[in-house]
Amino acid sequence: MAETLYVRQTMLAPEEAPASQVGLIRWLRENLFSTWLNAILTLVAAYIVYALLTHLWPWFAHAVWNASSLSECRQIITETWGEGATGACFAVIRERWQQFLFGFYPKPLYWRPTLAFFLMLLALAPVLYTAVPRKLLWFSIAFPGIAFWLLWGGSLMLPIAVYAGFGVGYLAYRLLAGRAIAPLVAVIAALIWWGYVAGPLSRGAGDLLFLTPVGSKSLGGFMLSLIIGVTGISFSLPLGVLLALGRRSDMMLVKALSVGFIEFIRGVPLITLLLVASFLLNIFMPPGTNFDIVLRVIIMVTLFASAYMAETIRGGLAALPRGQYEAADALGLDYWKAMRLIIMPQALKISIPGIVNNFIGLFKDTTLVAIIGLLDPIALTGAIRADQNWQGIIWELYGFVALMFFLCCFGMSKYSQYLERKLRTDHR
Repeated sequence: MAETLYVRQTMLAPEEAPASQVGLIRWLRENLFSTWLNAILTLVAAYIVYALLTHLWPWFAHAVWNASSLSECRQIITETWGEGATGACFAVIRERWQQFLFGFYPKPLYWRPTLAFFLMLLALAPVLYTAVPRKLLWFSIAFPGIAFWLLWGGSLMLPIAVYAGFGVGYLAYRLLAGRAIAPLVAVIAALIWWGYVAGPLSRGAGDLLFLTPVGSKSLGGFMLSLIIGVTGISFSLPLGVLLALGRRSDMMLVKALSVGFIEFIRGVPLITLLLVASFLLNIFMPPGTNFDIVLRVIIMVTLFASAYMAETIRGGLAALPRGQYEAADALGLDYWKAMRLIIMPQALKISIPGIVNNFIGLFKDTTLVAIIGLLDPIALTGAIRADQNWQGIIWELYGFVALMFFLCCFGMSKYSQYLERKLRTDHR
């Protein structure tokens, strides 16, 4: 019997996928209704969201943006939507938004903190993104002095004299290169320069590019939070790296000092350190020194954050296998080259989530400066509510502050996720 062969003469047209396997329906099945338990949780969550929206939406929908007082807001809401209607009085945000941003900084000088903010973005660009030219890192190094001069005013010679202290310390280190006491002598030389030379030098240099001085009591709002937060974040990371290395050092004195500092700072509330910065830190300065209150707060916040940063980075160092250290020794690298080229890049990649978590916590903790009388955004809400026109307003002010902090912290979180994906910290 002859074998019959089947040969396809025509191609069948492709059929569409089942509706349950594509598009929105598939997404709903996989993400919201994959099991009966997930379906119940989805329905419960949807009901909660619906209940919240039904209560909050009228409050937002009846919002008033143009009014000069809370009573006028309520009057407009009643006249527009009837007796008993409620609504947000966002007119307070419209009227006081400049105060929220700049505190009591003189209005004719708003250009100075605004310029400092945009220069800050330019200075952060080469640090955060590798696509930016590396030569801009020199501007990143110079930016703290420029920002100080713009915000506080005075002569440009003061930040120049402060930067010169780093040069004095580096020169002392180079003169004693190869000796164990070189780092200690370098630190002492820089401290002597800053304590006894920088001040008289800046005062005797005349009015070099002089700007109208602005006292720290005029700083406030989100500008103050950014000053403290960004400075603390920028300096706590390198200090945390040094403390983490010091805690793992084989030198008994270095290890003891690092451990003692970390454990003491972590065991003391930040509020206590801020009170010390406000009342006691000036006592330890040379006679006649007028150490700015905001700079004292920045120092304490930076030291506080660096202790927590050190433990985060120490965890990253401990997570590295011993073979990485042995590989560095096999290549003939000295301690600092091994740390810079092999050990620390890997430890920092591992520690990215913890580092960013510390940054977010530090930025939120800047609101604690209200304890010592500085007008951060939270303290400004109290000052605004003390105005007779806005007495009794609560949710609009605190909601606006919460939204601004959320946007900043969420931005740091998203950058952390971007950096993790870029560096492939999970080694996929």
